[in-house]
Amino acid sequence: MKTRLARPALVVAAIMVVAALAGCSSSGSSFTGTWGENATGQPNLTIKDDGHWSGTDGCNAMSGKGTVSRDTFTFGPFASTLKACEGVTPWLNLANTAKVDGSNLVVYNTGGAKIGTLAKQ
Repeated sequence: MKTRLARPALVVAAIMVVAALAGCSSSGSSFTGTWGENATGQPNLTIKDDGHWSGTDGCNAMSGKGTVSRDTFTFGPFASTLKACEGVTPWLNLANTAKVDGSNLVVYNTGGAKIGTLAKQ
């Protein structure tokens, strides 16, 4: 009788572990990677599984940590250099949230307006 009771408990425990791990592994996977061109004057960023990111707005180096909630990456506070570069529009420094659309990262400002798109490398 102990065997019959232990087996269902083991199955329930295994299901709970698999469900917990599945939730952890998918938390940032669609955002993880490098986005944008790695070229002078072009914005790009690399997002890691833990939400840390780094990159450039095309002129200034940037880094910070964001969070993932469902299909949205929210940029937390970030550090940036403050250089002025001619011919560069530093729109990425206005980033508030981002969503993945196919092979692109679509970036939005605080008001929810689309401010740019970065292709996945």
